[in-house]
Amino acid sequence: MWYGWNGKYAVVDLSKSKVDTKELSKALALKYLGGRGFASKILFDQVLPSVDPFSPDNLLIFSVGPFLGTLWPTASRTTIAAKSPLTNALGYAHFGGFFGASLKATGFDMIIIKGKSEKPVYLLITDDTVEIKNAEHLWGKMTSEVEKILIDEHGKKSKVASIGPAGEKLSRIAAVIHDGRAAARTGMGAIMGSKRLKAIVALGTKKINIANEEKFKEKVKDVNEKIRNNEGAKAYGEYGTSILVAWKNFKGDLPAKNHQLGNVPFANELDGMKISKTILVRPTSCFACPIHCGRLIKVDNVIFEGMEYETIDSFGPMLWISDLNTVAKLNILANDLGLDAISTGVTMAWAMELYERGILTKEDVGLDLTWGNGEAAIELIKMIGFRKGIGDILAEGSEIAAKKIGKGSEKYLMTVKGVELPRQEPRATRGFGLGHAVSNRGADHLYALPTLAVAQNYEAAKKLFPEEWLNEMLNPRSPKYKANMVVVSENFCAISDAVGICKFTTSETWAIFPEDVAEGLTYLTGVEFSTDVLLKIGERIVNLERAYNARHGYSRKDDKLPYRIMNEPLKMFDPDKDLKEIKIVPKVDGSTEPPMVELDYMLNQYYELRGWDKETGWPTVKKLKELELSDILEVLEKEGISLK
Repeated sequence: MWYGWNGKYAVVDLSKSKVDTKELSKALALKYLGGRGFASKILFDQVLPSVDPFSPDNLLIFSVGPFLGTLWPTASRTTIAAKSPLTNALGYAHFGGFFGASLKATGFDMIIIKGKSEKPVYLLITDDTVEIKNAEHLWGKMTSEVEKILIDEHGKKSKVASIGPAGEKLSRIAAVIHDGRAAARTGMGAIMGSKRLKAIVALGTKKINIANEEKFKEKVKDVNEKIRNNEGAKAYGEYGTSILVAWKNFKGDLPAKNHQLGNVPFANELDGMKISKTILVRPTSCFACPIHCGRLIKVDNVIFEGMEYETIDSFGPMLWISDLNTVAKLNILANDLGLDAISTGVTMAWAMELYERGILTKEDVGLDLTWGNGEAAIELIKMIGFRKGIGDILAEGSEIAAKKIGKGSEKYLMTVKGVELPRQEPRATRGFGLGHAVSNRGADHLYALPTLAVAQNYEAAKKLFPEEWLNEMLNPRSPKYKANMVVVSENFCAISDAVGICKFTTSETWAIFPEDVAEGLTYLTGVEFSTDVLLKIGERIVNLERAYNARHGYSRKDDKLPYRIMNEPLKMFDPDKDLKEIKIVPKVDGSTEPPMVELDYMLNQYYELRGWDKETGWPTVKKLKELELSDILEVLEKEGISLK
């Protein structure tokens, strides 16, 4: 009997309208756990460098971890993976909500989708069964409409993941949406659209087998208590992630005007307090979550799930929009159209800067893209979602759009490996700067989520690192020890994604530690997981993903940050002058000379800690063997990738 895992997965061939059920390898489960671990291994093994992301040969993988379907706190995260149309290499995204628990309850640990349907379809996944259903009546509809129709058809207990017009039209910044939550990054919605797969409905009733139910329940109670007593988790429960707006504005870590500024004078119009007093309906939560960081919002009689920090900054300060209702409307449109709010907002901000500089004109775009023009922003996001006018180019994502626009537009890009920067300012927080640069899925705050310094989390830091490091490590603008922080958090993030739990309990707040997860997994699966074994699995996943990208031509040259971040000093409104004057923020040594982020220094430390070659940024032969990845090493050697 399998404990924790179901022990099987489904392969859906849309070209042949065929579904096969396959047995899961126990060795795979123990080596990669599930979720992101399974998905990245399948991509490495089956999606070769020669496969175009929009080819029927690309795979789309929905994968859940062993904690899904149990009452382990925040066990709600679903991994959606494919070769990314933005990076042409590793791609994946996550969402929470209730879809993952329902998928796990159908009896499958993973759904692998290949091929391309002739007509629009959706998948109906029930207990031990996957059906391919006609979706012609859903094609062209917004995600909120699709979800309502399918829930009406299959019952209130059914959980829906769908794409909007953006995914159908192969926008490379398209997301997959479930109940207002987005699996947003790296263009997974476009891959669904390329396969003419409009939605997936999960409706499961099966229970997860637990090896030691009594001990598992005790550990669940213990972890719940730790989360409830954690100050960071409590703050998110009270205001959601919008609580970050005011705090980051004070620190110069609220990017504005395409990172021309590090904060705004109108943050109090967009922060958690303002939302709570004006447009909040009530807090919400994902499956088995004690935090309740979600927010149900009402604007113009539309009720929706949203207004996360990343979305607020993307559609607010980045576009210089101070009106809360306008930001909320852009959030609604992003969800309905099925767009990644981060990539979309950053691409729109880039376009606004091009407009400011005369690289794009009103004749080019058909709109007045002056900073702060909310009406134009609303029209522009529709144009992107439906690929109309300039939106047809911007729907490609800003890096590909820059190649089409030219005229020096590349200089103002905010991308890493083709993916738009998330909403941190690397000149204000070096740990996130390094994390953005080295992330294997492109610019990413969640690949490492190195929050210790920005949160000033001394209690967690002293449990993880020597106390004599902490003064420098917890200084967000110092480059020292940031590599140590990123390596530790990357490994823990990989574990979180593999088992399917939210990082708001792990590397975001450090409410729980790897030893808690190891203990819970032991009671769940009946297999002894030590902390060391668990951390080795996290490290294995990161190295596997780096190896996959190496096969696609990625190396140290791609672990970089945008031109502005490296060459222009950070400017921000001075909090000491009532946000009425702009000041230049020097580096910790007092200099304002480039490079503005000490990236080479941090990269050298990072590669050394990882056991990777400093010239290429690739894993070494020794490291892959140490992590029991000889099969990966063999593939790389066969393809002529020479590791040291």
